[in-house]
Parts: sequence; structure tokens; C-alpha cells
Amino acid sequence: MLLVNDHLLKQAWPGFVTGKLSDVAGLVAAPALLALLFWRRADLVATVLTGALFAAVKTTETGAELASQAWTLVAGPSRVLADPTDLLALPALALAWWVRRRTLHHPASARWRIIVTMPLAVLAVTATGAAAPPLSAEAVEVDGSRIHVHTNLGSGMTSADGGRTWTDTTDDEDARGQSAQCVPHQATRCYQVLKDRLGVEQSDDSGNTWRTVWAPSGDELERLTRQHDDASALRSLSLAVQPQEGGHIVVVANGVDGITVRDTSDTWRRVGWPGAEPAEVDLGSERSVALFLAACMVFGAAGAGLRQFTVLYTGFAMAACLGLLLLFSADSVFGLMSFLEPPFSLFGLLAGLSCGVVCLVLAIVGRARPLPAAVGVLAAPLVYLGAYLPFEGWSRGAPGSYGVAVAVAVLATGLVVLASAAVIRNDARRASSYFAGSSTSSPT
Repeated sequence: MLLVNDHLLKQAWPGFVTGKLSDVAGLVAAPALLALLFWRRADLVATVLTGALFAAVKTTETGAELASQAWTLVAGPSRVLADPTDLLALPALALAWWVRRRTLHHPASARWRIIVTMPLAVLAVTATGAAAPPLSAEAVEVDGSRIHVHTNLGSGMTSADGGRTWTDTTDDEDARGQSAQCVPHQATRCYQVLKDRLGVEQSDDSGNTWRTVWAPSGDELERLTRQHDDASALRSLSLAVQPQEGGHIVVVANGVDGITVRDTSDTWRRVGWPGAEPAEVDLGSERSVALFLAACMVFGAAGAGLRQFTVLYTGFAMAACLGLLLLFSADSVFGLMSFLEPPFSLFGLLAGLSCGVVCLVLAIVGRARPLPAAVGVLAAPLVYLGAYLPFEGWSRGAPGSYGVAVAVAVLATGLVVLASAAVIRNDARRASSYFAGSSTSSPT
């Protein structure tokens, strides 16, 4: 029931019944699964614990957030929402207990049945934790002085002042948006959305020729793509034109990016989702590179002060840095193959830690000079900040160009590395002159 409901019925008939059906089926299956975690038979404990956890998740934001994180570890990116109305499914625990009582005096099931059934049961339960579809602006309609934007989740937004302010509403009917429309009482001026991407075209000759009047720049589109998991959902779907005093306005439904408004002064403005915080720009790859460079700074500076085992230390240091890079970038490298991410992350962690321990031992045995090691430890945070902060600024619009962020990161990181190398080189010269002088001095 869980598998069929989550993967078929919810998509075909979303609503109260299919939503609660998953809760009922999950509460029947969960106690039997939870009981397997105990060393001895503990059916009552498992049933009561299932009910308590379910109530905590559905009635508290903290419980819902913890459940979201747990489901994400088990089944990939997931979002569990607190909904007290789901407590209506709690009587299903009585059905689970009745099943337990019915089977209590039956012969034990064959082991092969358990082996075959358990993976299906776990898959079915984790299916209920799948992430909800992202909010998407699907259609725009004009009703007199009001503009309605409809979403895919049965909600909407309404503006009564030409798109300057918006209020949340509930959709009671199917949206009937259109992808093109001409200005009322001005048939020569028309607008249409671009196909399969964000943007709007305008025609001033009743649709004979078209030109793009609004579309995000390359850097804006890159930021938007990193804000949303599904880049294909970034496209303009519908628009509506509303006459206003002194001109007209255009409101565009842009899928997961929300809405865009053209005011009477012919200025286009991305509104997004009014009143909501914009999604964070994914800087995982840039963060991974910054951490990798910081690790290289620590190991490289310490290795520059070694008196022995330089070659051996260099090999293990490279292995440690590469292992850490694999750990840091596992999500971005294996994002399309999420089942590979946990083992590669674990491998990177073990490789980085083990090789790092070997490097520490070699640094001690090889009598590494303390100043280069101290320079590496102090310079590593500066390397990380120099390599990462320009991209953090780019994600917020300053600098506006990704290429400028790359140039600033390279310059800042290079300055830190050069300054550290100068200090380490000066220390090496002093050490060389000291040992040279010691070898020619007379014993006292």
C-alpha cells in the first residue's frame, strides 16, 4: 500500500485521503520494523515508541526537522512537515497490535521470507519520506483589478495594486493561464514567454516579429540554477497583462523562481516569492576547493620544514589532501549517483585521517622546524577565506560576474601563499646558516 500510494495514487489524486493513507500504512508497518532493533522481542515497546515518535514529528517543528534529516540520510533529500491532522492515523497502531496478536501463536516464519520481505518493507517506509515537489508558479490570471498567480501546490498569491504587494491565497479552481497575451485595447503590443527557459518576448506589430525584452543574465541564471535542485523547472510558464493608468503591467509565472513583474514605466523586476527568503546558492564545489587548498597549505608548510623523510612525507601528504578532497566533494561529484556518495565519503575520511596521522608522525620523526608548521596552521584559514569569500559575495550579487570572483579568489589565495612561502624561505635560510656555522666552529 505504501509503495502504490506514494508512487502512483498521490500523483494521480493528491489530497486528504491519499495523504492520510500513507500515514495509516506506515503506522501498521513501522512497529514490526522497529521491533527488529531490539535484542529481545519487544512488540509493545516498539508500538508505543512508534506512536510517540509519530506524534512528536507531526506536532513539533523540532521533531519534523529531525525526521527530515533522518530521512535524508536514508532516502536522499527529504522534507517532513509537521501536521497535527496526521494524528488521525494513530488508531492504525491498534491494527498493528491486532496483527501481532493474530500471529503470536503461529509458527515462526521461514528465514527466507524475512530476508525477502524486509528490504521491501524498508523501501516502502522510506518512500513516505520523499521530498515534496518544490513550489512552482504555474499560471497567472487577471480578474478585474486583481492579479492571481496559481502554484502547483494548491496555493496562490494575489495582488490588488499592480504587483507591488502580494498576499497568500488558496486556490479553489484550476488555473487557466496563457503563454501569450496582447495588451487590451492595444492589439499591436503583445507579449509571450520564451519556450523552455526564463524570459519574455515582445511584439509591436501584432505578433509578426518578436524581440526579447526580459531574460536573466548568464550570471543571474547560474545563481538561479544553483539555488534550485531541478534546473529544468526554471522556465517561464504563463503571463498576464493588466491595463493600468498610464500604461499596463505584465506579470509572469516563472516556475520555481516565482514571479516577475513589468511595471508601467517598462521596468522588469524579478519578485521571486514575496515575503520568503531566497534559497541559498549552492557553493559546494567552491567550498570543497577552498578546504582542499587550506589542507594543502597545512601539509605543504609543515613539509617544507622537514629535515628527513621529505619524499615519503610528500607522498602521504598528497594522499591525505586527495582523500580530504574526495570527502569534501563527494556530494558534488556523486550527486547524480547518490548511492555512491556515502562509501566514497567514508573512504575519503579514512584516507585523509590515516595519511594525516602518518604525516604527523613523519613530521615529528623528521624533526620538522616549528616555524613553517606554525605558518601553515595560521595561513590555512586565510587561504580558505581568500578562496571562498569571493564566491560567497558572488552568490549575493557582489561581484556580479563569476569570472571576477574567480580572479579575486586566485589573487587573494596567491598573496597568502606567496607571503607564507617568503616567511618559510627566510626561516630555511636562517636554519642553513646556523647549521653551516655550527659545523665550522670550535667545540667549547
